Amino acid sequence: MTQRPRKIVYVTTGFRVGGAEGMLARLVTAEPRLADEIIVVSLLPAEAYVERLRAAGVAVVELGFDRLSGILPGLMKLARLIARERPDIVQGWMYHGDLAALIALVLSGRRRRTRLLWSLRCSELDLRRYGFSLRLAVRASTTLSRWPDLITANSAAGLKAHLLLGYRPRRAEIIANGIDIEAFKPDPAARSAVRNELGISEETLVLAHVARVDPMKDHQSFLVALAQLPEIVAFLVGSGTEKLPPSANIVRLGRRDDIARLLAAADVVVSSSSFGEAFSNVIAEGMACGLPAIATDVGDARSIIGDAGVVVPVSDPAALAAAIRALAAESRTARHRRGERARARILENFSLPQAVDRYRALYRSVLAHSLPGAKGWGAVR
Repeated sequence: MTQRPRKIVYVTTGFRVGGAEGMLARLVTAEPRLADEIIVVSLLPAEAYVERLRAAGVAVVELGFDRLSGILPGLMKLARLIARERPDIVQGWMYHGDLAALIALVLSGRRRRTRLLWSLRCSELDLRRYGFSLRLAVRASTTLSRWPDLITANSAAGLKAHLLLGYRPRRAEIIANGIDIEAFKPDPAARSAVRNELGISEETLVLAHVARVDPMKDHQSFLVALAQLPEIVAFLVGSGTEKLPPSANIVRLGRRDDIARLLAAADVVVSSSSFGEAFSNVIAEGMACGLPAIATDVGDARSIIGDAGVVVPVSDPAALAAAIRALAAESRTARHRRGERARARILENFSLPQAVDRYRALYRSVLAHSLPGAKGWGAVR
């Protein structure tokens, strides 16, 4: 049997607080480790997870791509690192990380000895809402998508969207995100403590909406829906939420590091994204905490939620409000049962150990294949 990789270098765009970044942090710190040695390279400053990674013994290298003058030196530094460390696998993470991994691996002179993987972490993006850098990265990635030995996607919707965009991978695999079911779980003590801190009664129905302020998250639709439901309170959590317009039934918490605790204090988890979501970590984390879910029909929301919540059309505040109202009208016992189904669904299908096992098997499979040109290296599944 092919052994696990000796060394893996992950190249990520950055480490701000987000679903893609959180999944990478969970993946590289999971025990037993996926490789004898793991190095994480961040193109941008590694803001949110760097201390956690280093405390877990994962080497973190920051390249300074936040400055235009740092891009070329950063690529050369990455190429030298790959040449020196001689990893079995280099895996890109998000568009800019994918491209940097490819370029640096070629520059290192090790392309014929090191496997290259890319990672798709979103579904269809509305690129008109983003800057030139992202649009260029997506276009370049599409053009170069046959170069990696394998492309992973965290959702069926994400892979489909990129194939429609023009991606032509030699091989592709879908590995859903994995949720830390020990960190995200029902917690009555946290529920009481958070509600006491925020002055919210036990009887009040609380929604948790956890998302940075970004066009894809569509806070506006959520706020419009919530304006129709004055008796319901919502936690808005994520970078930029502290600057959203105030309202009597909104608690604007900004960026927080105690997401599991906040979710445990809620009754329903909500995602209002209008595009771009592939596998919503927040929905799955809320469900792991025993919360029914309400989500817009983006990415793999339907397959995550199943019968443990409601899926509504995108950018439709009326439909979103109606779904919230319907769950609010259910008895506490009915919502509790729905929440139990939600947690069971995550445990059965989307736990972190399951995701790590999938990556472990994938890496063995990749190393068992010859490098580009081998017979059979072409299936998309």
